[in-house]
Order: sequence, then structure tokens, then C-alpha cells
Amino acid sequence: MDTAVSGVRHHTFTVSRELDAPPETVFRVFADDDLRRIWFRLPGRDSEYSFDFRIGGTEQARSTFTPLEGEPELVHNRSRWIDIVPGRRLVQSYEAAINDVLMWTALLTVELYPLPGATGEPGGTLLDWTEQVAFLNYRGDGGVDLQHLRGATGLRLNGLTKAVAQA
Repeated sequence: MDTAVSGVRHHTFTVSRELDAPPETVFRVFADDDLRRIWFRLPGRDSEYSFDFRIGGTEQARSTFTPLEGEPELVHNRSRWIDIVPGRRLVQSYEAAINDVLMWTALLTVELYPLPGATGEPGGTLLDWTEQVAFLNYRGDGGVDLQHLRGATGLRLNGLTKAVAQA
């Protein structure tokens, strides 16, 4: 992979989703290891995964990914839970490395807002996923890397929607 080492590129983005489950259920797909594995995983083969869901706890995921063009890449994601408010908020810092080169680090904040349901029925959840990312190594001006991260976030949230339906 050809990367430029120059100034750090900063970006912030938010992706919102409405989910057909109350905030407590959505929170459970973050907190329960089996449910989390449905939607949080790295692409590729030879995957390794560890999960310790508590403030100060860590999560690690590693896999070997082979892009359509190019050599296999060792992808590694390391994170730490900073704040957890059940049913309301999760804050996590994480870093992503490819072939042992730190590509970016980010602060991820997930906020869960209850949505009103029909009269007398529980409603769903508005999920806001906000990342404040610092690209340390990137291609070109970093636009491709940001586009990749935003696309991966959308795919991850598609998987989260499926996990919520199974919870």
C-alpha cells in the first residue's frame, strides 16, 4: 500500500439510523459478545477477536484481507471503552492499522434516543454514530480513506440492524 506521511488529516462525520427496537435492545447488541459478533467484524480470513465490555475494557480484532488488486494485508483494530451509559451512550477510542502501520485513530460516540411508538407501545431508537477521526497515514489527500471509512461504517450499521432484529 502506498501511503503519504505528511500532516494529520482530521474529519468528523455522523451517520444516523432509525431502528425498530427500544434503546435497551440496541444497547444490548453492543454489550453482548454473541450479538456484537453478528455485526462487528473485520473482512478477510484468519480472524482473531477479543472483547471486554466495561469502562476501560478493550476490544481487538485482527484479520488478513486480500484486496481485489494487491497483496494480502494484515488488518488490526484496537479499541478501549471510555464511557458507557446503558441504553443511552457509548464512547470508544480506537485505532486501525494495516500491516502494522497505524493508519488512523478515532473517537467514536454512539448515542441512543428513544423514538415515540404508537399509543401505548414502545417505540424504536434513533442511533447517532459520530466519529472524530485523525488520519495519520493516508493515500493522496485522504479523501479515499475517508470515503472507505464512511462506507465501512454504513455496512457495519447494516449489520447492526440485522443484529437488532435478532436480539
